[in-house]
Amino acid sequence: MRKLALSMIVRNAESDLSDCLQSVTSIVDEIIVADTGSDDSSREIARQAGAKVISVPWENDFSKARNLSLAEVTCDWVLVLDADERLDPGAADRLPLLLANKHVAGYQVPIRNYLSSLAKKVWDRPAIPNHSTYAPAQSYPAYVDHENVRLFRHDPDIYFTGCVHETTGARILEAGRKLSTANFLIHHFGMVSDEKANPGKLLIYRDLGRQKVAEMPDDAQAHLELGIMELEKFGNVAEALRTLDRACALNPGFGVAWFFAGKAQFQLGQYVAALRSLKRAEAAGHSTPAVAELAGDTNYNLGNYDAACACYRRGLKRDPAGTPLESKLGLAEARSGDARSGLRRLRRLIEREPASPDSHDRLILMEAWLDHLPEAAEAAEAKLACVLPRPEDFLRAASIRARMQQWPRAAELLEQGLTAFPNSEPLRSNLFEVETLLSSSRHRIVENVSH
Repeated sequence: MRKLALSMIVRNAESDLSDCLQSVTSIVDEIIVADTGSDDSSREIARQAGAKVISVPWENDFSKARNLSLAEVTCDWVLVLDADERLDPGAADRLPLLLANKHVAGYQVPIRNYLSSLAKKVWDRPAIPNHSTYAPAQSYPAYVDHENVRLFRHDPDIYFTGCVHETTGARILEAGRKLSTANFLIHHFGMVSDEKANPGKLLIYRDLGRQKVAEMPDDAQAHLELGIMELEKFGNVAEALRTLDRACALNPGFGVAWFFAGKAQFQLGQYVAALRSLKRAEAAGHSTPAVAELAGDTNYNLGNYDAACACYRRGLKRDPAGTPLESKLGLAEARSGDARSGLRRLRRLIEREPASPDSHDRLILMEAWLDHLPEAAEAAEAKLACVLPRPEDFLRAASIRARMQQWPRAAELLEQGLTAFPNSEPLRSNLFEVETLLSSSRHRIVENVSH
């Protein structure tokens, strides 16, 4: 009996496809690769791996292409991978029991998305330090997990829906069938390359998102996906909010949609509305560190510093390692009247994680706000030594020395900045002003001595 098929769609995937197929060839009974118009060696790579390769037209619809691949499957179960993914080696021992479960029609499979930095997020999920023992993943510092239905029965009632962010999960649930969670991983490496995605690719995905909303106007998930893209990738905040509001109206219990609606309202300065949306997110069970952090930011901007502290503390309970949360808490504590506690927290945080730029920035801001100019200057110059600096870091350090009328030191800092960033016009123009002041001051001293 042929149990398991791999079903894929590919296009110009020659750099990834061989490794992907090697991760499954000893596990699956057949491989179906639907090519949507490659002009590289993808089709030949697939054939060499024993795949049946079919050519399918690309019609701006991922589901249509995937369903054409499904139509060629002859096995009882289907595994779906993209070319930039690998099946974890441990899946081989776990799949037989999953496939033998007569009560399940499909499995949500954890997908580990590797990232180039711990500072990255996927939607509202913070990155997690990567300590993987899986050799191809060990060069990546971070990851974020999510789940998608990637293993399901080959059944005419189970097929992909949605022209983008397509899934079989909706059909499984609509058919009254059972979904469970798989106990193996899929490793996804595409997000690192997607960080450098060209604008043309983003425009294509936005167009597909708009198409999906037009085709599925009552689908809250479709509106959420488009709203997040408008917000995060294009900065169209007002349009994003309109789309996210629709997602919330379609599904009032959609916590993640309320969160992103709150994020859009925050960016538009609609702070009271943002707090209402974030409260709805929490009530819907979307109790994440990001919700608490954004509620803290909103209260901070409203001047509600005690409330901001409470939100940041709640976020830290959910994510004790949240450096940005703790540095924001330090700033809010100082603004709420406990400057000693806030400064102590920020200094301790910098000692623990000296490479965190946000912690340095908040300490500098707080020292300057308290009119502790020598301490602010020391903090600004400490940042230059601990963190890869930007032109504005040199400008800020020099401006604090200028406020203290320490013109020679201000000039030194600007000169250091120009050495690192020789094309920075702000550094150049500020150095000219400082040198002019120094020259004028020296001229006056000479005149006073001569008289």
